[in-house]
This record gives sequence, structure tokens and C-alpha cells, in this order.
Amino acid sequence: MAVIGVTVTHAGEQPEPRQATAEEASLLGIQKAALVTYIRRTYYRDQGRPAETADIGVPAAHCEIVYEILINR
Repeated sequence: MAVIGVTVTHAGEQPEPRQATAEEASLLGIQKAALVTYIRRTYYRDQGRPAETADIGVPAAHCEIVYEILINR
């Protein structure tokens, strides 16, 4: 984003575990109704305005989701 002159100040994610639909399963190479974690991610710029959003599907059996949270004091 910095390359196009946008400064991202923070991001928000909303994970949602659920079963994959037939179309999602086909795209991800997993069985229909397999467990998947969907993450809705939004990057925000100054003054809280959204800069970019993404919907991410992660097959639960294939991946581990790990978060690192920095604390500034």
C-alpha cells in the first residue's frame, strides 16, 4: 500500500469457522462440508477509513492460524 501512497495504520480480522460449500471445497481441493476458517480482513488508513479488504478461506485440516500481537508502550 505504501507504494501507492497509502499508509495503513491498523488491520481488523473476523475469523469464522464453518463448513465449506461445494464450490469452496472444489476451489480449495478439500471435501464438501470440511471444516474451514474464513477470515474477513480489513486494512485501515488514517482516520479509520478502510483501505483494502480480503476474504480468506483456510482449510482447518491443512493449516494452522497463528496471530502475533505487538504491544506498544
